[in-house]
Amino acid sequence: MNASGLLDLISDFVYLYPLLMSFIWMIGGLIYYRRLERNKQVPPELNRWPMFSILVPCHNEEEHIEKTVQYLLNLDYPDYEIILIDDGSDDSTASIIKSLCSTHPQVRAVYVKDNSGKAEALNVGSLVAKGELLLTIDADALLEPSVMKWLAWHFVKYPRVGAVTGNPRVLNRTSLLAKIQVGEYSTIIGLIKRTQRILGKVLTVSGVVAAFRRQALATVGFWDNDMVTEDIDITWKLEKKFWDVRYEPRCICWILVPETLRGLWRQRLRWCQGGIEVLRKHCGIWLSWKQRRLWPVFTEYITSVIWAYLFWSFVILWVIGHIWVLPIRVLSPIPPRWTGSMLALACVAQFLVSLYVDRAYDKRMGRYLFWVIWYPFMYWVINSLATLVGTPRALLKKKGERAVWVSPDRGLT
Repeated sequence: MNASGLLDLISDFVYLYPLLMSFIWMIGGLIYYRRLERNKQVPPELNRWPMFSILVPCHNEEEHIEKTVQYLLNLDYPDYEIILIDDGSDDSTASIIKSLCSTHPQVRAVYVKDNSGKAEALNVGSLVAKGELLLTIDADALLEPSVMKWLAWHFVKYPRVGAVTGNPRVLNRTSLLAKIQVGEYSTIIGLIKRTQRILGKVLTVSGVVAAFRRQALATVGFWDNDMVTEDIDITWKLEKKFWDVRYEPRCICWILVPETLRGLWRQRLRWCQGGIEVLRKHCGIWLSWKQRRLWPVFTEYITSVIWAYLFWSFVILWVIGHIWVLPIRVLSPIPPRWTGSMLALACVAQFLVSLYVDRAYDKRMGRYLFWVIWYPFMYWVINSLATLVGTPRALLKKKGERAVWVSPDRGLT
């Protein structure tokens, strides 16, 4: 194959790979909905309700922690406790937590002197937790009342379930970036998790809301404190030990998303770097036939990384080709008309599918149909650029280096 033919082949991959994945996500999401979700909007009754310990790691959360705890106190579940872990905050978080503990007997606290990172905070909270099940949430997450009943059902009915992740929904919707992410969390994240669940293995639980069986965590040594994305790492650790990890779309958690480009970039860079760190750490799965069900998840992630590098290679060559004459034909990074039309149609189709399967959880989703046409810019361009930067960071990172807190962008104030 000559250079021109190779470039044409690479071009087809760059343009058609996102289109292929869009159709896979839509088909998988619809299968999940028809088989496991449709007409099932009331939590099932159980013979017993195992105790939950809700772990809330906090670092400089003075603006959000009180509201979060108020929502937790209103959960519809018979037996649970709330454990707030202050991890080296240098604002008034510690004093607010102390006040909450004195006011509400259901709330307990652990204070860590230095900033040790979210994973270490969760490990410390696990040591003092009384519950058979652990629910971990971010300090700005607001849970719907029925969340724990939906989670408990999986653990009680299926002893091999080690973790269940919830369904994050965007709360702040005032800016363009936030409105785009409303569509992204449904058209991308929600459909991907449904599809991965149908295929058998979930890439990651959502760090903002996930429940774990304590016994399962004990078998894998709980959380490792050297991973930028502890949620991806703990998912892989559990699945490598053959614990089942599930997605529960009726476990609704309202979250605050970044509304500045700087905040969004930092978030996506952390996600990309963390994903590569996990793949690097767990690449040994290819040496074991028993881990073969993780191979497709690993392959899809690596393929997306390769796609990102090829896409930006085209962009760079195209720019250079407009400055100097190159010995090869430079292809435009802008997709051909028919491919671009198909990608735009796929974007709208994905949103309509997600609107269909998620309409019970978010009655206002339909009004964001216009904004979804902008999500390819964020999901493909920004995320792929973050992959370019995050991949070498992850590969060159020293093993064992502790990952500590960095305060995220939680929207405009």
